[in-house]
Amino acid sequence: MKVSEVREMSIADLRDRIEIEKNNLDTMKLNHVISPLEDTSKIRKTRQDIARMITILAQKEKQQN
Repeated sequence: MKVSEVREMSIADLRDRIEIEKNNLDTMKLNHVISPLEDTSKIRKTRQDIARMITILAQKEKQQN
């Protein structure tokens, strides 16, 4: 997910999306343990997307205060 797309999202949407992506990451990790994924870089990309969203969420919350 691109930074510009994340910045356009509202705070509530970001929180929801972070939860969805965390669940998706857990599912991918579990599936990878059971049977290895063909593209293991998806786990890393998802983790980075979550971190990016958390950072932007913190910036937006700080701006509101």
